[in-house]
Amino acid sequence: MLTCMSFSSVPVGPPAVANAAEPTAATAASGPLFVVLNAGSGSNDAADEQAIMSRVFKEAGREFEFFHVGDPAQIGMAARQAVLRAQERHGVVVAAGGDGTINAVASATLGSGCPFGVLPQGTFNYFGRANAIPQGTEAAAKALVGASVTPTQIGLVNGHAFLVNASLGLYPQVLEDREAWKQRLGRSRLVAFLAALVTLAQAGRQFDLQIDMAGQSTALRTPTLFVGNNHLQLSRVGMQDKLVEAVEDGRLAGIALRQTKTLALLGLLLRGLMGTMGDDDNITAFSFKRLTVKVPHRTRVKVAVDGEILWMKGPLVFEVSPTPLMLLLPAPADRAEVA
Repeated sequence: MLTCMSFSSVPVGPPAVANAAEPTAATAASGPLFVVLNAGSGSNDAADEQAIMSRVFKEAGREFEFFHVGDPAQIGMAARQAVLRAQERHGVVVAAGGDGTINAVASATLGSGCPFGVLPQGTFNYFGRANAIPQGTEAAAKALVGASVTPTQIGLVNGHAFLVNASLGLYPQVLEDREAWKQRLGRSRLVAFLAALVTLAQAGRQFDLQIDMAGQSTALRTPTLFVGNNHLQLSRVGMQDKLVEAVEDGRLAGIALRQTKTLALLGLLLRGLMGTMGDDDNITAFSFKRLTVKVPHRTRVKVAVDGEILWMKGPLVFEVSPTPLMLLLPAPADRAEVA
């Protein structure tokens, strides 16, 4: 279910239609906030979170409007409505939720000319953490009203945006199984770890891929291909510094496994938890601007995009978006420690 709620802290004149130019500092500093709030993200009550945001926004003298989403299938529609309102009113589009919610709202905002803000509500929040956005609702809301626009790199797979990662093969299966476990046992990092452990213990499937990059074609046999766009996630699992730096320098990171033996996969999971995955001999890692992946004998491929599962037609094209996301980055005094 999708509901919209409007609030004004100062008088408002008739809406003005914005053009697609880059957002101005004035928009970021004083424009109305159009917040897509996913009631299912995180463990806190959505009504309480909304009340906190409302109080902070009112205290800052900012107008705001909530697009309250109860059904995850409605997030895309809510995001598009928020973007239209922000374009009409020279406002800011804000995502309040986990990585999946942030992805959906960012995808709708990309190229719209609107600034994009984040109020993290999920379990991992790699995008928010990598950009020093506070994890607590009140602190994040206060940081948002004092933030400034910073162009931020976005990845694309077949034109679909991803902020953190996109993958095919075993990793999407891990995410599907993790979601099933969360439905039964609740959302926590321990549940996510146990779900991954069980999935890897039962793994055994391999994919024959044709990789085209920088004019060269390579055959690759692997259980999973992972493409990262988040330096924090890569550094936390212990990937090489040069791969982390490549993402910070405008490229995407590709990671593939070389074998599917159960003990090797379980060992890889443990290395990831200890932050030493980059030392594993079973990993092939590289960086790129554009990568084409063909999966022979398959017209559609299951792809995980920022934690959401999608079916896409092959070949898959992973690339850096030519248009950056105009992210609202907290002022230095409001930034959280990246951890």
